[in-house]
Amino acid sequence: MFDYLSKGGMVMIPIALCSVMVVTICIERAWMLRRRKVFPPGLAERAEELVRRGHVEEAMVSLRREPSPLSRLVLAALKNAGQGREAVKEAVQEVGRREAAHLERYIGALGTISNVSTLLGLLGTVSGMIKAFTVISVQGVGNPAILAGGISEALVATAAGLTVAIPSFLSYRYFLSRVDHAVLDLEHVSIHFVDLVKQSARRPAPAPPASARLQAAE
Repeated sequence: MFDYLSKGGMVMIPIALCSVMVVTICIERAWMLRRRKVFPPGLAERAEELVRRGHVEEAMVSLRREPSPLSRLVLAALKNAGQGREAVKEAVQEVGRREAAHLERYIGALGTISNVSTLLGLLGTVSGMIKAFTVISVQGVGNPAILAGGISEALVATAAGLTVAIPSFLSYRYFLSRVDHAVLDLEHVSIHFVDLVKQSARRPAPAPPASARLQAAE
């Protein structure tokens, strides 16, 4: 395999580096974009139950214990509970933009690597064909075996570049789709908590027990 790849010329070195970067980014993003890491199980339900019961501070403490994109969005809504709905929504959207950028981390590099790998393969093709035509100009076309080195370099470099570019582009689209779906789900949950917070703010405080009222009258 090494002998086969070495026929692609010097351009195989950056193509190999690109392949290592693709594998590394894919493993890292697959780990960081796990569903349970973005949406810890039961977190939203516990926070919602506490907010409905009026225990907003307790809900915030619970959210801080499990840092995640979801907890940070819900915290933004609870921290601004005393403001107007538009102010709360704007605060949540600002946090949401930061979380979306964090979720998209390194994904753009996959698209760049896909393009670069294709161009590197094309560069290897051109380099190999230059060598082949140089041989033709010097020795003619009487012996096809003489041209094998340049043609082999051109084909191997092209194949290697595409072998890296195609999986890289597919990974780029896949992870971008996962981020888009995660952001949509986060927006849905955050809007729900914005409405929940405003409903809790409008809810009248519970009346004190009768014994307390009698003591106050005395």
